[in-house]
Amino acid sequence: MNFLEKKNLILNGDIKKMILTLSLPIMLNNLIQTIYNLTDIFFIGKLPGNKIASISFVWPIIFFMLSFGIGISMAGSGLISQYIGSNQENKAKKISGQIITFSLLFSIIFGIVGSIFSFQILSFMGAKGELLIYANKYLHIMFLGMPTMFIMFAYNGIKNGEGDTFTPMVITLVSVILNIFLDPIFMFTFKMGIGGAAIATIISRGIFGSYALLTLFSNKNDLKLTISDLKIEKDLLIKLLHVGLPASIGQSTAALGFAVLNVFIVSFGEETLTAFTLGNRVSSLIMMPAMGIGSALAPIVGQNIGANQIERAKKSIKTSVLMTTVFLVLGGIVILFYSADVLKIFTSDKETIRQGIPYMRLITLSLPLMGYFQILNGIFQGSGHTKSSMLLMIGRLWILRIPMIIILKHFTNLGYFGVWYAMIFSNLITVLTGYIMYKTGKWQTKVIKEKKGSLKINSN
Repeated sequence: MNFLEKKNLILNGDIKKMILTLSLPIMLNNLIQTIYNLTDIFFIGKLPGNKIASISFVWPIIFFMLSFGIGISMAGSGLISQYIGSNQENKAKKISGQIITFSLLFSIIFGIVGSIFSFQILSFMGAKGELLIYANKYLHIMFLGMPTMFIMFAYNGIKNGEGDTFTPMVITLVSVILNIFLDPIFMFTFKMGIGGAAIATIISRGIFGSYALLTLFSNKNDLKLTISDLKIEKDLLIKLLHVGLPASIGQSTAALGFAVLNVFIVSFGEETLTAFTLGNRVSSLIMMPAMGIGSALAPIVGQNIGANQIERAKKSIKTSVLMTTVFLVLGGIVILFYSADVLKIFTSDKETIRQGIPYMRLITLSLPLMGYFQILNGIFQGSGHTKSSMLLMIGRLWILRIPMIIILKHFTNLGYFGVWYAMIFSNLITVLTGYIMYKTGKWQTKVIKEKKGSLKINSN
């Protein structure tokens, strides 16, 4: 499907077909990424000791450092989709160039600084002994390889804004296949252990991320970029940051929130942290349809707002909610009955399995809420109203979940069950708040406006 066909599908095609066409590649992309994450854990679990706990502890820090790239790519995707919907393809190209340039410069600087202070960061978070040693070994390498990940975020954001969700899926697939092949080679053949897992990730993403970036300058690309598009244009970059910073702040504070959350969870023991990690990785498989639909909503909402088709955007949202509910209810049933069998694939530790089973069963109740959260994010990010998305992300962790965990830990006898209950109730309150924000209709306002040949970004 070429560029014009995709644009016509988003603006005029059958809504169910449109959602499935855009979301299925994203679902497959998420599946591929989840399979990689689970495979990575599978190999790391073969190392002596509880190395999975090291990865669990360090992941929120990695997500924090990536959050700025994710936020900028999300904001860029929203702007690109609205420009395309309003027939301003040239401005979409210019914004694409700013995304690439900013992502590369920022990731190189931030990556170098982070690698220098990785040990101090982990020590400050409370890591000690073997947990500190192995977590630092992994984190240090991931910091140095940050540009390879930012490249992929930039590429995905640009292509998603164009309405092309298929090509990023293909790029991710070949990258993950290479990563799975390299993992055991670096970890076991070269005897690099947990550091080998990080190196395999950097190499695989770096190779195919660079290739993906080059395709944006190909004649075959829908919106062919040129070298001049990469030149920093102060006004355009400021406007991109105006929309992108709230998304980045939301992502980064969420990552910090999960880092703090890990500190509380590990206080119950490394087995609890491992159970939490495995439960989340498995539930992410069930969440893939919702994540795919939520991500697909961004270009759908953005392009239809750009084309002044608000009612079509609303119909797309309602259809997405219905489809998400069906997928997650069915998936939740699977978790409910087969949680023990699934956990045993990844660990033989009896205590981890004992704690993981009730967690996986409890989050079954929360799966639809997590799906609606994804849809709300898709709406606000696609419309460019990233402040709304930021508030939901910050509120869910910092205002609701973490205070709940503290209260339940110190004033009840629930133990680690308090963490699980706090997750469910924080998701419920966040979704209800997001629905109220959606009903105000503020998201329907464009964030792009052309006036006397210049671009103006409205505050959201």
